[in-house]
Amino acid sequence: MSLFAISITTPSNSEQSVEEIIKSRKALFSKNYNTAKKVQSLSSSGDFDDAKILMLEMSENYKNLKEMFPDNSKEGFKTESLPIIWEEKDAFDALMQKASDDMIKLASTIEETDNVGGTIGKLMWSNCKACHSKYRAPH
Repeated sequence: MSLFAISITTPSNSEQSVEEIIKSRKALFSKNYNTAKKVQSLSSSGDFDDAKILMLEMSENYKNLKEMFPDNSKEGFKTESLPIIWEEKDAFDALMQKASDDMIKLASTIEETDNVGGTIGKLMWSNCKACHSKYRAPH
C-alpha cells in the first residue's frame, strides 16, 4: 500500500505539472480517508496489529501532503483546496504535522484505551474535521 504513496510523491513538485500535483494530493487525501475507515473497522474489531500498520502509513501521508501545495497549484483541476492554505501555510503545515503525530500516538496507545471509538475520534477524525472545516471547499 505504501508503494502507491511513494509513486505519487516521488517526482519533485517542480517536475510535476499543476494537474499532476493537484490530482496527486487529492488522491493522497482520498487514500487517507479510505485508510481511516479501515483503521476504524480494524480497531473496533480488535485487529490492532493491522490497524497500526495503516496508522503509520497515514502518518507518512500527512507528512508528504505538506509538500504538495506549491504556490502554482492554487487553482484548477477541480481542486477543493481553499486559498487560506497558502495564506496560512504555516498553520496548514502544522495541522498536517499534528495529524501525522497523532497517528503515531494512536498507534502507540490504541491497545491500552478503554474507549477505542473515542480515542480514534480524538486522534484521527478530529484532524480530518479540522482540515475540512477550514481548508476545503464545501461539497
